[in-house]
Amino acid sequence: MLTANRTDIGLGRQVNEDQSWIAQLDNGITLAIVADGMGGHQAGDVASRLAVDAFRSMLEQSAAKADLSLQEGKMLIRQAISQANEAVYELASRNERYHNMGTTIVAALVKQDNAIIGHVGDSRAYKIAEGAITQLTDDHTLVNELFKSGQLSAEEAAHHPRRNVITRAVGTDAHVDVDVLAVEWSPQDVLLLCSDGLSNMISEQQMLETVMTDRLELEEKADHLIQLALHAGGDDNITVVLLQEAAGTDREG
Repeated sequence: MLTANRTDIGLGRQVNEDQSWIAQLDNGITLAIVADGMGGHQAGDVASRLAVDAFRSMLEQSAAKADLSLQEGKMLIRQAISQANEAVYELASRNERYHNMGTTIVAALVKQDNAIIGHVGDSRAYKIAEGAITQLTDDHTLVNELFKSGQLSAEEAAHHPRRNVITRAVGTDAHVDVDVLAVEWSPQDVLLLCSDGLSNMISEQQMLETVMTDRLELEEKADHLIQLALHAGGDDNITVVLLQEAAGTDREG
């Protein structure tokens, strides 16, 4: 598996509250997560780091078994994000400085012919396959709820002043609902995970064109996506994770 993991503080922030992590396990599974923290006094930075650490500590061990089934993978993603929720909520509950801190999470467990995605909040997963880009996650935001109910058009939603109001986050409540889905995965496909610092600043077409170009290696594509977001204003932290089966490798080997 080829992987790229890039983050930038952006042009409008004093602290990078995004966290990301990628690991490739001995059983061929690849794990990835992007978390975008929120809260005053750098609490967002604490929340996202805590969440990623809790997710990582659980999945590095529990996802390492040789014959992990699709249902087990879905359950593990859900449990790992729930464990992250407990870690953030527990610290926020006993430390006034971190009161109400939270984080988004979008995470992936990629194995053989499928990718399992878990998410809470408005960090996103996209699949680029056969010349098309598909958003896999559904933003947990007030504006998206208004859009889905027909109260806002797509254009209105894209420019709404409250589009960053999140309806679901990790760590703000004792329990959190985690959306989990599985998609088919082919060697040519690319999985893109990102914080809203990317998806709010550039279009899906720009993402698609960058990922599809033959002129750049995967890490250069991640760098280019960051630069596009900065050029568009870069008013938030920007994090991009790209996953792609190693080009031209023998999958049977």
